Amino acid sequence: MKKYLLLLGLALGGGLGLTSCESFLDVNTDPNNPITSTPNFLLPSIISQGFQTQMFTSLTTSYITQYTVRKTPASSTDQFTLSNANSTNTFNYTYFYSAGTIPTMTTAAEQEGSPYYIGAGKIMLAMDLAHATDMLGDIPYTEAFKGAQNYTPQYDPQERIYQTILTLCDEGIALMQKPASENFRPLYVTSPSISGDILFRGDTQKWIKFANGLKARQLNHLVKKSSYNPQQILDLVSKSMTGSADDAQIQFIQAVAPLTGTTNIFGTTRNNYATATFSTNIIKYLNGNVGGAAYPGVIDPRLPIMATATSTGNDPGVAQASTANIVNGFTDFYSSWYARDLGYFEVMTFHELKFIEAEAAFRAGDKGRALNAYRAGIRAHMQKIGVGGSNGNPAVTFPLITQAQIDAYLASPAVAQTEAQLDLKRIMEQKYIAMFLNPESWSDLRRLDFDPTIYVNLRYPNNANATLAGKADYKDRWPRRMLPGATEVLYNPQAVAKLFADVQATSNDDYVSKPLWWDRP
Repeated sequence: MKKYLLLLGLALGGGLGLTSCESFLDVNTDPNNPITSTPNFLLPSIISQGFQTQMFTSLTTSYITQYTVRKTPASSTDQFTLSNANSTNTFNYTYFYSAGTIPTMTTAAEQEGSPYYIGAGKIMLAMDLAHATDMLGDIPYTEAFKGAQNYTPQYDPQERIYQTILTLCDEGIALMQKPASENFRPLYVTSPSISGDILFRGDTQKWIKFANGLKARQLNHLVKKSSYNPQQILDLVSKSMTGSADDAQIQFIQAVAPLTGTTNIFGTTRNNYATATFSTNIIKYLNGNVGGAAYPGVIDPRLPIMATATSTGNDPGVAQASTANIVNGFTDFYSSWYARDLGYFEVMTFHELKFIEAEAAFRAGDKGRALNAYRAGIRAHMQKIGVGGSNGNPAVTFPLITQAQIDAYLASPAVAQTEAQLDLKRIMEQKYIAMFLNPESWSDLRRLDFDPTIYVNLRYPNNANATLAGKADYKDRWPRRMLPGATEVLYNPQAVAKLFADVQATSNDDYVSKPLWWDRP
């Protein structure tokens, strides 16, 4: 994607007060401060702020999923102490900045006759709701997005939200299948300035693939439900992304005044990880060191790209010397390809879809398809991040991953070679590597109950949250949901109180240990 994507979306913002003034003061309307807009100037905000939602969530989930840990214990997220503040941006960016702008865009698109914009709005709303409900559980929908008509919406059950997500995707796909001639306005506008679809640049087929992939992801969460249908998931994967060129991602750029926050949420400019390092969990999958490694002697070519060749990692809740794991004056986390200030944030990728396919095929008993998809997912991820390049701050040059290295790794003991060798552990550990820092990994860990036979390198934190650590069942000792956002606690307390009553939670710490609807049989 071109470098203007995030800049344009943030410039438009999620807070365009697009209401109609009906008083006689209309004669004094400032032409340089419009109060209405066309859908092409609203969609960039919806896209960029929807992606920002997931970026902010990842600042919490990257610690829960043990991609990162703090060098100095702080009774925080890597020790399973969560606060309402951890969830505020997840909630606010969904309801006020991204999804909250969709009704305005839809109205404008309906008035001018641009069904592609309505379709994009439905798919983005599905994405926003999917992320919010997977992180938070029950969320507002039926009574949401009504502005001053209802500041205290009731929450819809997650099961109903899931049905809404699937319906929105189907409706969005149908609209994206309409001929371009039925649209008053092109989905992607380049003149006199860039606007419209900053995600896929007007490629309706990519929107359709994205929607089908989103449906496949959500349905694959339901492994504990009797309704789980792996063949349905496989059918959706077949209609989804066919290569990394279809990935749903957004580019970071340098901030140009008056804009801020346009660089990578994981990068040095925003500096959210100054006190963090990699977990031993992820390093053991990559470094091949005898003793602690998942596959002794197999050094993953992705190691010096995803992390640092000398990284040792750290366990949660264990103090580490402040001078440990420093690269060019920065904590080694910032040497990651994923922490490039001008990198990009991935919401959904082709390699994720291949691992979803591998799991669904494995559960369906089609081990041949499962093995092929699993190996294709590994290959796609290695090809995507192994293209070289550099990061200026800190100064790091990323090595290329050659085809010979890919072939050697795929032939190594770290990768299943036959259908007989393939199991859920093999699939999920490679998916875990390829989904580095993505909040979706938390969904995988939860639905598989943090199973130590699958995720063999997980380490329960030292001095973890006492309420969780005291649970009798191992799987209940891990966070299963985020708390309601702080704004909801303040402005919608009755709905929040009902959430706690519904799951019979006695405290915040108890609440986060309660499984979501899809996380229960």
